[in-house]
Amino acid sequence: MATIIIFDLLILIILLSLGVPLPYCFGGSLLFMTFFENISMKGLLLWGFSQVTNPILLTIPLFILAGSLMSESGIAKYLLNFVNSFIGRIKGGLGVVSIVTCAIIGAISGSGFTGVAATGPILIPQMVKEGYPRGYSTALVTVSSILGLLIPPSTIMIIYGWVTETSILACFLATVGPGLLIVFSFSIINLIAVKKMPLQLGPPLKPKERIRKITVCTWQAIPALLMPIIILGGIYGGIFTPTEAAAIAVFISVPIGFIIYRGLKAKNFYKTVKDSATSVGTIMIMIFLALILGQSYVWLRVPQAIVSLMFGITTNRFLLLLMINILLFIIGMLVNDATGMVLAAPMLLPLVKELGITPVQFAAIMGTNLAMGGVTPPYASILYLGMRVGKVEFIEILKPTLMFIFLGYIPVVLVTTYWAPLSLFLPQLLGFVR
Repeated sequence: MATIIIFDLLILIILLSLGVPLPYCFGGSLLFMTFFENISMKGLLLWGFSQVTNPILLTIPLFILAGSLMSESGIAKYLLNFVNSFIGRIKGGLGVVSIVTCAIIGAISGSGFTGVAATGPILIPQMVKEGYPRGYSTALVTVSSILGLLIPPSTIMIIYGWVTETSILACFLATVGPGLLIVFSFSIINLIAVKKMPLQLGPPLKPKERIRKITVCTWQAIPALLMPIIILGGIYGGIFTPTEAAAIAVFISVPIGFIIYRGLKAKNFYKTVKDSATSVGTIMIMIFLALILGQSYVWLRVPQAIVSLMFGITTNRFLLLLMINILLFIIGMLVNDATGMVLAAPMLLPLVKELGITPVQFAAIMGTNLAMGGVTPPYASILYLGMRVGKVEFIEILKPTLMFIFLGYIPVVLVTTYWAPLSLFLPQLLGFVR
């Protein structure tokens, strides 16, 4: 059995490395497994269907649709003006504006793509005009957009809570600390990096003008700022479930887009709904196939084999956690965050429990690792989108992206792994973890 599983994993890795579409990768791996092992394909399909019809999964398409509608509505412009009115006139301030705005948009959409799509077309040209190199500007916006996968509500935390039967609300809270730490670390790196850039800042505003600008920008941004307050406040206040919160997010985004910000029109509304439906269909097919492939591994006791294998290599807790991080990093480089979560969470959870890591902390560890895959080649879907939005070549965006990853992101991953209070403080404070 072990030989068959190893061959199956090698086939999966080879197919992924060759760029074969993800559903075919998982489908091929699944067929190989069922052909050589005594596994009922019918049983797997029936089990998978029962799982993907779980009402909690309605949260994913609804948040995707809400994020797309808000992206088209023009919300990014007013959020950018709001944040810029406070910190935009210091050297490097526009970069910090980008980071903070992407974090706020993440608190609305739960997606890593929305930040790039919504803020990139506005912010990148503005940063270039101020003197930032285009490659650096694009990299900053792109890496900041993965905050959408960490700042709640996060779609990958919904998936983690679903496949591991962990409280989704606790998972949401677990990534807040790492997300805010990434905001801080990226901001510091940006402020240091821009010291050598010949930026052209506008003249400082007089106190009255500054107060007036802050007042106007805050007033215009109130509808956008109320969305995360309503969504997250309702969830944690027990007013509605995450699925109901996602539906409310869609319900609110329509009048905001059509009436208040007026970025939504009949034409782009139809296109947005259609594109969202296409994305949701693709994601759900990948989740379904990855889910039943992962379940076949569970039936063959692969998680238990992984535990035995890892403890056979070393019993040092520090090294085992480091190996888990490296494995998750590699998974994130090969598949999207949702697929990686479905595949890896059930297999690795027994191992981390043996190491004394709670499921809630592991949610943060997985979230920070897999989110990084969105800007790490060869998968790097968010990075490639950023390149298109910023109109830059790969070589231009590579160096600044690696700088933010190695200096600002990987340290946060390690702190999340080895210092539990970063991810458990809020869940414990609100009584989700004891």
